[in-house]
Amino acid sequence: MSNFRRQVWFSGHVQGVGFRYKTVQVASGYDVAGLVKNLDDGRVYLCAVGDEREVKEFTEQLQSVMRDFIRQSDVRDDVCDFKYKGFKIEL
Repeated sequence: MSNFRRQVWFSGHVQGVGFRYKTVQVASGYDVAGLVKNLDDGRVYLCAVGDEREVKEFTEQLQSVMRDFIRQSDVRDDVCDFKYKGFKIEL
């Protein structure tokens, strides 16, 4: 069974502002699984898996909540067989 997957690379002032913690908070309101982590180049990487509508609504809500910190979002949508359990911050 394949799951919808959205990967997003956020750039802007996205590290050191609670971005990852806010992502986990927002994710708790949706039926999504995945991870969020800081990248060495200053961006934040998000991978969310689940029902396509849930994943899209979650990422749109996150972008709305954190819009003051995001300069650009590079989004890639596809499907995968990988199953995440819960939503976590990866260090």
